[in-house]
Amino acid sequence: MEKRVIVFLLLSLAIIFGYEYVLKELGVLPQTSRTSEVTAPSANDSRSTSAVSTANEASIAALSETAPGKSALEGAQPRVLEGVSTGEETVEVDTNLYHAKFTTRGAVMTSWELKQYRGSSDEHPAVQLVRQDGKFPGPLAVITEDAALAKELGEGLYRVEKDFTTLDQTHPIGHVTFHYHDAEKGVDLEKQLTFHADTYVVDIAVRESGIDGSVNVVLGTNFGIVEWGDGFIGLIGSASLVDSKVEKETPDTELERKGTVQWAALQDKYFLSVLIPKQGSAVLVKKEGDKLVSTSVRMPVAQSGSTLGLQLYAGPKEYDILRNLQIGLEDTIDFGWFIFGSWTVVKVVAKPIFYVLRFINDYTHNYGLTIVLLTISIKMLFVPLQYKSYKSMKGMQVIQPKVLAIQEKFKDDRDRLNKELIKLYRDHKVNPVGGCLPMVLQMPVFVALFNILYMTIDLRQAPFGLWIADLSVQDPYYVMPIIMGITMVIQQKITPTTMDPTQAKIMLMLPAFMTFLFINFPAGLVLYWLTNNTLTIGQQVLTDRFIFRNRSVLTVPDEGSGKK
Repeated sequence: MEKRVIVFLLLSLAIIFGYEYVLKELGVLPQTSRTSEVTAPSANDSRSTSAVSTANEASIAALSETAPGKSALEGAQPRVLEGVSTGEETVEVDTNLYHAKFTTRGAVMTSWELKQYRGSSDEHPAVQLVRQDGKFPGPLAVITEDAALAKELGEGLYRVEKDFTTLDQTHPIGHVTFHYHDAEKGVDLEKQLTFHADTYVVDIAVRESGIDGSVNVVLGTNFGIVEWGDGFIGLIGSASLVDSKVEKETPDTELERKGTVQWAALQDKYFLSVLIPKQGSAVLVKKEGDKLVSTSVRMPVAQSGSTLGLQLYAGPKEYDILRNLQIGLEDTIDFGWFIFGSWTVVKVVAKPIFYVLRFINDYTHNYGLTIVLLTISIKMLFVPLQYKSYKSMKGMQVIQPKVLAIQEKFKDDRDRLNKELIKLYRDHKVNPVGGCLPMVLQMPVFVALFNILYMTIDLRQAPFGLWIADLSVQDPYYVMPIIMGITMVIQQKITPTTMDPTQAKIMLMLPAFMTFLFINFPAGLVLYWLTNNTLTIGQQVLTDRFIFRNRSVLTVPDEGSGKK
């Protein structure tokens, strides 16, 4: 039985950590598409985007009432940037949350830096969400069905008006309006962007005149994807909510999702950008190259002079912020991943644990210490199960000589062998799978913790102390993985086993394998595993010394005796 448990564990680890890589290398695994239902927003959320939505509706209404050729910001004392008629200019927007740049050529975004999140190097002190090469249409480009007109709108110079210098508590809302006019073709295009000092959401109103059919508003190429890393969980690339169904996909070529579009996004592990249209009819996703993906939203033009309303979110995948937007964006943080897709049981377990993690951190202000305390709490909850598991393994160890004797005696009679083994287990009240079942019951908790510690932005650049400056990346000196491997060896030595000495020596390879595997894992996850191992060792020592000190409770009775 012991060998079966070990094989089960090894196969489980191999499947969890290696299946995706192997299948992709063999060309067997298609691009993943995972679906999860969007939960209804809570009516009790402390923050919401109602004020932002109201501001957006107001700006759209203002544009609708503005006559063609007239500035939508006429009453806001706009400042017209000098020189826009003769050359390209840069428009900058600065808030406490981000620093953004736009160009008057094509009226697109060229930079979006998150001021509260550090970059990966000293050369990039702030996280940059916009891809800088300029080979693809920039974020917020407007593409029409007429290719020539689309090129003209994408490369032409826009007149720009701006009614603020910086945004803060004294000046919380500001507008930037780009206007393009082609008298010969009778085309007008106006983009009004409304910025807010305390949110990553930007309200956008696009007013057009002389454009037939629909228009595509481009979210951009890799806008919001800071790092396209290869991880065990989560999906980097595009995601969208169409007809109340979330799809996370990165197509081999192109993909179109038709229906009522609630949002379209580009995401990585910690950040994302999202377009939230009011009249979206389709999401278009295109693979632009290796680890390059673009997405846009198709918006129907009802009639000439109509106004299209949408919002942009570009920022962190912070759970509370996304949940308070009340459009299901929190589902881009996949708490429920397990092997070939989302596992509801894991998601149900993960969210309460996530809340507890943050609750503890409100008092410790150190996520490393928080992980230790959380691990201790979870360990205490599973003490009864682990005691039963340990007792079952002890019982199996005690009756192992009788098991071997029965196997030798009835090795040629499989039916009689099974009957005698069942009778032996029943007489000694030993469950042969009792040591494995508690591990199965704890699996959702382990996977949930794995997801939380691996995926949530809370641990990004969170220090623990000493040499651990960032719990979201690997231990730079491999100290914790090595100590973890040592604790696994100790745990093996003191754990009851029915293996012969040769098998036991072979199993010593398991700690080496796990150490090698965990070297590349985030330090926060290694800290959890190390703490859990240490607590398990302590629990087994205490159990042996105080609970199983009277060995008579596990003594094998003589033949024909009812004593134990």
